[in-house]
Amino acid sequence: MSLWPAELSSPAAAGSLLLCVAQLAAGYALGSRLGRGASSADRWALIWLCYDSLVHFTLEGPFVYLSLVGSVADSDGIIASLWKEYGKADARWLHSDPTIVSLEMLTVVLDGLLALLLIYAIIKEKYYRHFIQITLCVCELYGGWMTFCPDWLIGSPNLNTSNWLYLWVYLVFFNGVWVLIPGLLLWQSWIELKKMHQKEMKPGKKFK
Repeated sequence: MSLWPAELSSPAAAGSLLLCVAQLAAGYALGSRLGRGASSADRWALIWLCYDSLVHFTLEGPFVYLSLVGSVADSDGIIASLWKEYGKADARWLHSDPTIVSLEMLTVVLDGLLALLLIYAIIKEKYYRHFIQITLCVCELYGGWMTFCPDWLIGSPNLNTSNWLYLWVYLVFFNGVWVLIPGLLLWQSWIELKKMHQKEMKPGKKFK
């Protein structure tokens, strides 16, 4: 009896996960290089932002293109295969669902560019760093909510939760990461803005 889960024996599933690992490794390497000399928190933020940018431009960008010229279900290639695999968990990604495609267009253009701008702002210690960071995080959280809420409201007919891989890895883990890390970055911005405000306060005035 094989100890390897049957779901991961599929070439499409294994290939998709390997591609995600490769992107994570690339984001880690690039973020670590850019974050030399930065604080530990900022170095990890840069690692995340590099990975985030790679996902937006190299995975979600092609998805938008495939969805505008046809659909993922009718497309071929490595990226199409990855999205077909994810489509086993959420069928809307296979058939150019208008809500999903609209959100992804905004995500690729706005979130992708904001991530690049935030990388620059962190490296160069720009005054607008936390404004961009808060804006990006709110956009990411909004995107996650609007991806799932419309389907939840009609009983989740497009979500396949009968398989552990589709539920816990594809739906919960891969989407949960874009909730957890933006949430942590929002908390970081809150703390840093609080520190800045305290420095500007007059001596003896209590901060609330």
